[in-house]
Amino acid sequence: MGRTHEAAGRDDRTQAGPRLTPIPEDRWDPRTRELLSTAVRDGGRRVPNIFTTLVRHPELYERFMPFAGLLLRRGRLSGRARELLILRTAYNTRAEYEWGRHVPLAKAEGLTDAEIERIPQGADAPGWSAAEAALLRAADELHHDARLSDATWEALSAVHDDAELIEIVMVVGQYHMVAFFLNSAGVELDPGFAGRKDWDR
Repeated sequence: MGRTHEAAGRDDRTQAGPRLTPIPEDRWDPRTRELLSTAVRDGGRRVPNIFTTLVRHPELYERFMPFAGLLLRRGRLSGRARELLILRTAYNTRAEYEWGRHVPLAKAEGLTDAEIERIPQGADAPGWSAAEAALLRAADELHHDARLSDATWEALSAVHDDAELIEIVMVVGQYHMVAFFLNSAGVELDPGFAGRKDWDR
């Protein structure tokens, strides 16, 4: 009897090492160096693995980064709302890299350690405001159903304008796509960042 997709997915997460390795800086060709010249460097020195791996497809990297940067740095949503959506999406997709990189960003936007640890409990956990619960529920519905329910759309519409509603959907979709890449390529979390091992807590 063949394995289910769920079982196969669990097995794949135990793979040893990355399937695609980051390109080390001493092997960057001029095109790679140009593309990575504007990438953030951890501590001002090291370009994160997500970028040095994704740049193996330079044309995609060049077009992806402006879109990703707009959602991450120049979007309409508050930073707190954005990071709630991203961390719930990272949890839903079991994307250790995404979770590990965004916990510090979430803290910078005002989320507390207790709130971050409550994200896996979902929208119905005590302590969320109605607006925050709607965001977490939106991330779940998009993950499971690829659409927002009428009730969730109405709840989000009470506090978000049309552009922000569009952005909510795009942020969740964008970070699903990133999680698919990270998980499938086996991108390893950068030094100094902590992933999540206990996904069910």
